[in-house]
Amino acid sequence: MTNSLRNVALVAHVDHGKTTLVDTLLRSTGAFASHAAIIDRVMDSDDQERERGITILAKAARINYGTTLINIVDTPGHADFGGEVERALALVDGIVLLVDAAEGPLPQTRYVLSKALGLGLPVILVINKVDRGDARPEEVLVEVEQLFLDLASSDDQLSFPVISAVAREGRAMMGIGMPAPDADLTCLLDTILSTVPAPTGDPEAPLAALVTNLDASEYLGRLAIGRVHSGVMKKGETVALWGKDTDGNPLKRRIAQLSVFDGIGRTEVESISAGDLFVLAGIPEVEVGDTISALTVTTPLPRLEVDEPVIRMAFGVNTSPYAGREGKFVTSRHLRDRLQKEILGNVSIKIADTDSPDVTSVAGRGELQLAVLIENMRREGFELQVGRPEVITKEINGKRHEPLEAGTCDVPDEHVGTITQGLAPRKGRVTDLRPGDPGRTIVSFEAPSRGLIGFRSMLMSSTRGTALLHQTHAGWTPWVGELPHRLGGAMIADRIGSTTGYALDNLQLRGELFVAPGVEVYEGMVIGEAARGEEMVVNAVRAKEKTNIRTHSHDDGPKLAAPVDHTLETAIEWIGDDELVEVTPKSIRIRKRGLSIEERRKTSKKG
Repeated sequence: MTNSLRNVALVAHVDHGKTTLVDTLLRSTGAFASHAAIIDRVMDSDDQERERGITILAKAARINYGTTLINIVDTPGHADFGGEVERALALVDGIVLLVDAAEGPLPQTRYVLSKALGLGLPVILVINKVDRGDARPEEVLVEVEQLFLDLASSDDQLSFPVISAVAREGRAMMGIGMPAPDADLTCLLDTILSTVPAPTGDPEAPLAALVTNLDASEYLGRLAIGRVHSGVMKKGETVALWGKDTDGNPLKRRIAQLSVFDGIGRTEVESISAGDLFVLAGIPEVEVGDTISALTVTTPLPRLEVDEPVIRMAFGVNTSPYAGREGKFVTSRHLRDRLQKEILGNVSIKIADTDSPDVTSVAGRGELQLAVLIENMRREGFELQVGRPEVITKEINGKRHEPLEAGTCDVPDEHVGTITQGLAPRKGRVTDLRPGDPGRTIVSFEAPSRGLIGFRSMLMSSTRGTALLHQTHAGWTPWVGELPHRLGGAMIADRIGSTTGYALDNLQLRGELFVAPGVEVYEGMVIGEAARGEEMVVNAVRAKEKTNIRTHSHDDGPKLAAPVDHTLETAIEWIGDDELVEVTPKSIRIRKRGLSIEERRKTSKKG
C-alpha cells in the first residue's frame, strides 16, 4: 500500500502559483469529471480566499498517477497563516517549492523552506512563470542555492531536482529553460515519485495517528484530519484519544465514520493503513496535536507545536448606540463561543480572559490573520468592537524584547524614498536594495512589528496601490521605546443624527473626512482626521439655517471631496489606544472608548 502512495506539500511565497499548479495537476490527471464545471483556483474555496486572491487554509487533494496515489497539500503563503504551513508539513514526506522566475526567493520562501529542511523533508524546486517577460531563471536558481546554503543542516539537503514551469498552462521541463508548447506536467509527477519517499510506518504495528487539522460537518459534528503513522485505522473501532491534558489517561472513543481524500472531495472507507491521510468523525473532544491510538499504546506521538503569536487585540461586545441593529449575535456569550470554536481548529490563535467579562484578548501571528477572523465573524452575523493591535513582549536576559519583522517591498523606482522615509521614524532599517521588474525596485528591510502597524496602509496610499509588501517574523529585538503613530488628531461627532453636506463642507477645511452626507453618526464616533495633532469635537449634523435671502451665491451646493473609506484593515491600523473599531455585518465605524466628553475627561485624569 505505502509504496503506491506519496504525500507532498506545495509551499511558496504569496502569489508564486501554488494553487494554480494544483488546479493544473488535478486537470491533467483526470480528477475532474468530464461534465464538471471547473473554476480557477478550485482549492481556494473560502469566500475571503477568492476575494483576496490568497490561500488562508491548508487543504488536501488526491490525484491518481499511474498506479500511485499522490496526496497534495496546498498551503498558504502569508506569514500570518504560518500555523497552517506547519500543520501541513506534519502530513507529508516531501515538498514542492515554487519560486517565481522573476521575483526569486522572498521572505516567506525562506520561512517555509527553513521549516521543511528542519524536518528533513526532501525538496523539489519548481521555478514557475518562466514565460514572464522579465523572467531570470538562472539568477533565481543561484539565489535559491544560496538560500539552501544558509538553511541546510546537512550536505544531502544541498542536492535537489530543478524544474522550469508555466503552471497556468500546465507545462514543465527538467532543468532551466522554456517548456515546449506541447509539454505537460509528467516530468514533475515523475520527479515526485522518484524524490519524495513512500510513507514509512508499519501497518502491522498498533495504531498511532496524529491530528493536524479540524473541520466540521452539520451532520457528523467535529471532524479530525491527520495522518496514520503506524497500524491500521478502522471504522467502528474503539480507540484511545491522547489530548493535551490527559496525563497518561487517554479517553476511549469510537470512530463513527472514516474518509480519505479523493480528487478535491472525500470518499468513505472501512480502513486506512499507515502513511495515508484520514478524515474521521465521532470524537467530539479531539483537538489539533492530539494522538489517536490503539488501546494498547502507552505513550502518544510528539505533540504538534507551532510558533507563538506575536500580536494581540481585544475583542469586545458592541456597546455603541447603534448596537444590535444589524447583527444576529451580539452578546458576550455569542462572542466567546465563536472564539472558542476558532481556536479548536486554528492552533496559531490563542485567547485569554481580561478584566472585563465582555472583552476577550485574541492573539495571532499578524494583523491580516486577525482581520480575516473578524471579517469571517461579521459575515456570520456577529457585532463586535476591537481595539488597536499591540505586540506581545517577552523577557530575554532580564531585558524587555519585542517581535522583529523582516519585509520586502516591491515598488516603482520613484517611491523608494517613500519607504526609507516611512521606516526611519518606525525604527526600521533597509537591509538590501536591488532592481526588480523594469522601473521597479525590491527593498528589503527589518523593523519592529509594532512599528509596522499602519505601515501597509500608509504605503498603499502614498504609492497609489502600486506597492507589493510582504513581511515575516524574524525573531526578537530589544524594546525600541516610543514610536510615532498617525499625525492628525481624531475629528469626533458631538451628537447623534445624520450628517449634512452643509456641516461637512465646513469641516473638510479642517481635515480629512471619513463620512459622506446622510450617514448616521453618534456622540463619540470618529468622523475624520484633523489636520492638526489635537482632537476636535464637531457638529457633523448641523443643517443650514433657512433665511429669506435668495441669491445665486447663497444657494450654491457644497462641493465635498470624496471621504476616506476605511476598510477593516485600515481602520484597525489607524486607531489609537483610546479608540475602537465597531464591526457589524453592514458597517465599519471608528469610535472613542469613552463616547461622551465627560467619560474621556475622567479617563484622561485617571491615566
